[in-house]
Amino acid sequence: MSSGTQATGLGPQLPLALRYPPDQRFESFIAPPEGAVSALQALAAEPDADWVYLCGATRTGKTHLALAACAAAEQQHRRAAYLPMAAAAGRLRDALDALEGHDVVALDGVDAIAGTREDEVALFDFHNRARTSGLNVLYTARGIPDEIGLVLPDLRSRLQQCLRVALHPLDDDGRRDVLRDRAQRRGLVVEDAALDWLLTHTDRDLGALVALLDRLDRASLAAQRRVTVPFLRQALGHGHTEAP
Repeated sequence: MSSGTQATGLGPQLPLALRYPPDQRFESFIAPPEGAVSALQALAAEPDADWVYLCGATRTGKTHLALAACAAAEQQHRRAAYLPMAAAAGRLRDALDALEGHDVVALDGVDAIAGTREDEVALFDFHNRARTSGLNVLYTARGIPDEIGLVLPDLRSRLQQCLRVALHPLDDDGRRDVLRDRAQRRGLVVEDAALDWLLTHTDRDLGALVALLDRLDRASLAAQRRVTVPFLRQALGHGHTEAP
């Protein structure tokens, strides 16, 4: 569930494969809330679909689903754009103006501009224009509209009208499923005992685990070895601090 670095409106367009990493797809999202994927699939494909407001703590998969929705839209030959709001903070109006003419827009991290009145007014204006033009919008934030520090009541009201989907952190079984899925997609053979070892001896943060899996993928390829517990102890033994 990577954060992604795509910024339509903030730089040159990138090839689809770079803008929407293959790991960030609906089918690779583990344990989505009931109805979440169908709502996002509709938003990606249907001009009159409900807009969606995804909320959840860090590392719950908001960016994963935002990128997946954009990829699904482009597979339907619709023009999609993904904007990380933190990258546009302080100049949001210009970034949003560049998104005119798209069919689907994912605005990731509304809380990044909360409290900045100029940015909030720009988002409010964009929201209204998008409704009028038939553009579909997906919002993400760490909390519901009333909890993220927005100072513009009308913007809070607009966001509250979206279909709200709450994401929750995965338990160890969910983390194990994510690691297994990511490993299989890379062609990396990881024994179940090795997955159990990772979850008991390393940082349980999902982002850290996925980054560690990438590191192990490279090490396994270089050593031409399967990922076993002995291999993990060897690969992570030097300078690696085990979790208490």
